[in-house]
This record gives sequence, structure tokens and C-alpha cells, in this order.
Amino acid sequence: MTKPQVLKKQQEISEIGKFMDESSITVLTDYRGLDVAEITELRAKLREAGIKYKVAKNTLIKLAAHELGITSLDEYLEGPTAVAFSTDPVSLAKILVDFAKIHNDLEIKTGLLDKKLVGIEDIKELAKLPTREVLLAQVIGAIQSPMYGFAGSLAGLLRKFVYVLDQVREQKAQA
Repeated sequence: MTKPQVLKKQQEISEIGKFMDESSITVLTDYRGLDVAEITELRAKLREAGIKYKVAKNTLIKLAAHELGITSLDEYLEGPTAVAFSTDPVSLAKILVDFAKIHNDLEIKTGLLDKKLVGIEDIKELAKLPTREVLLAQVIGAIQSPMYGFAGSLAGLLRKFVYVLDQVREQKAQA
């Protein structure tokens, strides 16, 4: 190999390693059988969710993983491999699982969740969870609910107080 080729491979290894290190979930997929339009559709869905999806040589993925101390992926690095990286495990799992249901040719090999190996069933379970945005909305709703109740109670007390003052005023006016 020439020096530029070696540098390019080293750069790709460090890029994969960086993505793997910064992601909370990394999923290996086998895309054999998908045509260009289907892969483009998958990439568009992933890109829209802010997820990186990279086709890479197994040896480069393996070297990048080993640099991070991850050896559990070795047995899954066979055949064509594309890697998806995300900081939101649920979104990535939902997109891949839903896409695989429609396009049977996409195979989810395995994944890393916080640098620990997870199987296909774990990824399918992640896909069943609500997305990060939905969870945040639920938490905000739960926090706001007591405040709305408290504000409503205070408004009710003020209305009653004003009503009592009005009654006292009317009684004094009649006397």
C-alpha cells in the first residue's frame, strides 16, 4: 500500500472510532439485497433523525473497535457491513426495526449500547419505547400538571375572597 492509502485507512479507522466513542448506540447491519433506492431511503430517514450511517470494511470497523477496547463485535463482522451511530438509542432502533419490517433484506446483526453488546431482541425492545421527544413531553406535562392545579386553586380562592368582600359591601350598603 502507498502512504496515501495507509493514511486514508487510518483516517477512516479514527473516524469510525470517534463515531463509536461519541455514540450511545452503534448498530451493525447487513444491507445485502437492498437496491440503491432502498438504501437511499434508509439513509434519508437516518439523516433526518441525525443518525450517521456508514458502509465500511469489516477490518476497519474491527480495528476501530479494538482501539476502544471492544472485541465483542468480532464475530459479527462478516459480509457487507454498514454501521449506524446515534446518541438516541430509541430513534435509531425504531428506524432500523421499522425499515427491516418493510424491507426484509435489511438484517440487523447486533449493536453496542453504551459500549456493551446487545442482541437483535434488545434492539427490537428499544424500538418499542417512546422516543426521546415523547418522553421529554411526558416529563414536562407531569411537572406542569401540579402547577396548573395549584394556579387553579389559587384563582378559586381569590374568586371566593372577592365574592365574600362583595357580600360584606352589600350588607354594609343595606344597613
